[in-house]
This record gives sequence, structure tokens and C-alpha cells, in this order.
Amino acid sequence: MEIGSPAFLTLEDYSSFFFPDMDPIPNSNVNKRRANNDQFDLNDSAFSHLLNSIMDPNHFQHQSKPIQFDSSPTKRARRDLLVLEDSHLNPASAPQQQRRLWVKDRSKDWWQRCNSPDFPEEEFRRHFRMSKATFDMICQHLDSAVTKKNTMLREAIPVRQRVAVCIWRLATGDPLREVSKRFGLGISTCHKLVLEVCSAIKSVLMPKFLHWPNEAEMKPITEKFESLSGIPNVGGSMYTTHIPIIAPKSNVNAYFNKRHTERNQKTCYSITVQGVVDPKGIFSDVCIGWPGSLSDDQVLEKSALYQRATMGNLKDVWVVGNSGHPLMEGVLVPYTHQNLTWTQHAFNQKVGEIQSIAKDAFARLKGRWSCLQKRTEVKLEDLPVLLGACCVLHNICEMRDEEMKPQWNFDIFDDQMLPQNNNLRSNAAEQARDQIAHYLLHHGRAGTNFF
Repeated sequence: MEIGSPAFLTLEDYSSFFFPDMDPIPNSNVNKRRANNDQFDLNDSAFSHLLNSIMDPNHFQHQSKPIQFDSSPTKRARRDLLVLEDSHLNPASAPQQQRRLWVKDRSKDWWQRCNSPDFPEEEFRRHFRMSKATFDMICQHLDSAVTKKNTMLREAIPVRQRVAVCIWRLATGDPLREVSKRFGLGISTCHKLVLEVCSAIKSVLMPKFLHWPNEAEMKPITEKFESLSGIPNVGGSMYTTHIPIIAPKSNVNAYFNKRHTERNQKTCYSITVQGVVDPKGIFSDVCIGWPGSLSDDQVLEKSALYQRATMGNLKDVWVVGNSGHPLMEGVLVPYTHQNLTWTQHAFNQKVGEIQSIAKDAFARLKGRWSCLQKRTEVKLEDLPVLLGACCVLHNICEMRDEEMKPQWNFDIFDDQMLPQNNNLRSNAAEQARDQIAHYLLHHGRAGTNFF
């Protein structure tokens, strides 16, 4: 049967084609109704007109009425199909679809309370190791570097929350899973935010808050060191510490830390952080990331400070190191041979006082930023950026006189690694050290606590 031949359609055919759910009409009954009732007396022209009007698409546009659909999931497929059919028949009635991205709903209550102006200052300091004012200052400096734009899929994370995720992670050292719960963000998102903010701190804040002092800045530093120890022209105190890491996949032996392994009775791996501080414990130079198997003098040789000293750019300023560093131009270290004289003992005592400033600075660094006390999930290649950010944040807190809570104190293990060979690199430096030792003794600046 062809639909295009209406002359051969009967009422039964019409009913079965357009209303398949209705019971078929027996031929006998139809014939009786045609014979007995005038309402079924239809000629061919009237039936054709009726059929053409029904098959016309405009007929459905004028006769369509709003239909209520069940919103249960089992009706979703039927609803989408009917909406699609209606949009084809009447494009103006089709809904405007927007792109959406499914995001897991996580609670942000904790961060919203911390970000509230009414949040207690003391509790904020306990969580972030700094005051609200210092936190706001950091956010202002990093605003242009970490701000992201909103997209069609989601709104960008605010700058304050981005910075807070990074600082809280550095301060507590908690795993990323806990950071995710606190801030209502995904674990991978938190990891990405930590690295992005640390990179911004290195590029934006490090040039402002961690740099080698110029001549004008160096003068009060040398005066302060001389008033503390009696040794003239001291521009900084140097110390090298080790940060524990997860065993790397390659070149494992280079990162093996023998001293920490013997102390902890388990295999330990580490990378080094060499830092020079002023009398207030503020870093003026750092060298980060060399393998933990290197001795202090080997780390120094790979640093920019060593190049600055060998090229004579320290300009008659001493950097005081420990017995693990070499005696060379610009680097002053204690006497290490046996049977020291009274003058040499006194000199070592004064050098030790200067050395304690750097050691205490590293203790505050590790105490304030607990992520430095244990191994983290950060990849080895990303770890120097994180450590550099910790040093910059340490300087900011020290410059702004942020309080160091007693419960944050950390007893730093003496990481000093002595060289195997004689550490004398310059005869001129040796003569200068002897002169300084005699100067301290004859001017009454030498201590007698070693007796």
C-alpha cells in the first residue's frame, strides 16, 4: 500500500496507521455503520482534504498544546526525544542549551570561615603561620601573577584561596588529601595551586625580599655582626641543611644521606639548602637542590656565592662558615687542627656565635614551614621551587616581626658534613684569619668560656 494513494485508504486503514494503539474496527461493523449512519458517509474528495490537512506540518504547530512530563530518571529519554521533535517542528520554542562541566560538590565551609573578617586573628596565625595583615600583603603582590579568568565551564578560584592553599600546605605539611578537604577542592587542583603559587613567589617576591645586599645595605649588617662578635667586615653567616626526600627513581646513590641514615637507623635521602643570613636571620643568598651526598664544601663550589667570592665581588666582606666549608677568599671558617692555642680557641668561639645565627634561622625556617621536616609528594624537579618559596616567606615573616610560637620550635640536626681533605684554599685567607684572631685577643674581644 502506498501512502500517496488516498483513494485506496479506508477508515480502518486510517485508524491503524495514525492510531496504532486503538483496537481495529472490523470490516463488518464498518460497513454496517456506513450503511446506517450518515456521519461515516465520506466521499473521496472530503477524505483527501482531511488526510492532507493532517499530514501538513503546520497542522501540528497550531494544534500543539503544552504537555507535562514526569521528571523521573526513567522518563528522561522520552522527554529528550519529545523536546527534540518539538524543536524540529517549532525552532523558536527550542531551549537554549549551555555547556556545563560536572564538578564534585565539596564543602568550602572551613575556608569561608577562615576568610571571614570575623575569624579570630590568633586562630588564623595558627593555621597559616602569619597574621592576616601579612597574608593580605602577599596576596596583593601576587594578584597579577596568579589571577585566572572565568570560563564558560566554571568560575576561577579566587586569588586569596589560591594563596591560602599554598601557604597552608607549606605551613602544616599535611598531605594533599587533607588540603583538599579543608578548601573544598580536588587533590590534583590543590597540587597544581601549590606549584603555581610557589613559582609566582619565586618570580615576583624573591627579587624583592631575598637578594644579596648592596653597599648601602651591607654597612649596617657588618656593624651589627661586629658588635655581636668583634670580628670586622662580616657580611653574613652561612649554613647548609638537608631536606628529606623520597628515594628518586634515578641516580639514587647521589641523594643518599649517610649521616641521617646512621642517626635514624633507616635509609634516608635528601637534597641540600645552603643559605647565608644577616644578623636578624634573614636570608640574603640561597643555593637549593644539590644531592644530599655532597659535602658542604662541594655544595659551596656549585653555588653563585662561590663564583662571587672567587671573582672578588664580595668586596672585602667575610661570609662566616663552619668547619665543613673551605677557608678561601671571602669565606671565614674556624680552626680545625689539633692542639689549638688560646688565641685560636677564642677565635673559634666567636665564629661559633656567628654560626649559631644561621643555624637558628634554619631552625625557624623548618619550624614555621613544617613541610620541610618530612618527605613530601612533590616531585624532585619541583622541590627547589617549593623550598625557595619557603625561604622567601621566612624572610617576609622575619621582616614583619611575625611571632614564632613555642610549639613551632624545631631542633635542627647538625647536618654539617666535613670534607675528607685539607680545606685550605688560600694562603692569603689563612693569614687574614690569624690577624683577626690576634685582633680579638689584643682588643679584649676574645671570650674565655672555653676554660
